[in-house]
Amino acid sequence: MAITLTSLSDLAALGFDDIIDARAPAEYADDHLPGAISLPVLDDTERAQVGTIYKQVSPFTARKIGAALVAQNVARHLQGPLADKPGGWRPLVYCWRGGQRSGSFALILAQVGWRVETIAGGYKAWRALVVKALYDTPFPCPVVLLDGNTGSAKTEILNLLPARGVQVLDLEGLAHHRGSVFGQRGRQPSQKAFEGALALAIARLDPARPVVIEAESSKVGERRLPPWLWKAMAAAPRVAIAAEVSARAAYLVRAYADLVEDGARLAGVVAQLRPFHASAQIDAWQAMAEAGAFVDLAAGLMQQHYDPRYAKHRARLAVRCVDVTAAGLRPDDLAGLADQVARAAQTVI
Repeated sequence: MAITLTSLSDLAALGFDDIIDARAPAEYADDHLPGAISLPVLDDTERAQVGTIYKQVSPFTARKIGAALVAQNVARHLQGPLADKPGGWRPLVYCWRGGQRSGSFALILAQVGWRVETIAGGYKAWRALVVKALYDTPFPCPVVLLDGNTGSAKTEILNLLPARGVQVLDLEGLAHHRGSVFGQRGRQPSQKAFEGALALAIARLDPARPVVIEAESSKVGERRLPPWLWKAMAAAPRVAIAAEVSARAAYLVRAYADLVEDGARLAGVVAQLRPFHASAQIDAWQAMAEAGAFVDLAAGLMQQHYDPRYAKHRARLAVRCVDVTAAGLRPDDLAGLADQVARAAQTVI
């Protein structure tokens, strides 16, 4: 039986024990339903082989060879990751369009006795819901932006707000990026995967309550924000954290400890700023990095690169802004600062 997804929240409401992506590994890597596990019925090479036979020989021959490969691969899954599943296990299986790959897998699972279902339209049906939510529907909540110069602990404060009853949307967390040239956190998800996670996070929001979002550009790393979200952010009132340069510099050294500990990576990131600064300035910053003068480096980068750009951007804004002054940015200071931001976020709308 194929279920029809009518909203992004259906997956959680339906309560399947596991969601199985039967597509090839490359398809899964590009994007997949949240929480889905990859159990391909054809790997990337096999999928290409069957597709070539379909076009160059005949559909019948392709289906015959494909069926043999599917049977072999499903057998391996049954003897491997599915071997310990109990009799009452209830999986949901999908492929690209909800056709032969998921149907074949589901047929075998049903013969075992499991209560298996497929998705009508497969991954494409899920992707259509994501596109509708992000590109065809206005952002559902009133937005408050959490602003502040580089190093003002915005992301950490954002993550403290839910415990204070404030609704948040963590774009940097969803994009696996800290929002600047220094912000890479390993490999970012694909644009489609980012959009899927973002659409699901938005679907969980209460539209009757404001949501706090960290101020970003229209891209987080290499991931683009959908136009409706960016439009809502651009027009939103702001709560801006104000902190001394010395406090921000010390905070950055703590927050970017992974970068500080990797000298070659840090030097390479500083070098990316060459289009914006004279060679002598870049050389001076790299000398600070080599000497371990990380607080001085952070202060210089903020005063000469980031702060002027923030100031220029804010000068063009015509939105309400409430400033919250941080007494400090040490770990013991952040809870109190989060309290201040939570109160300001309730009043700025």
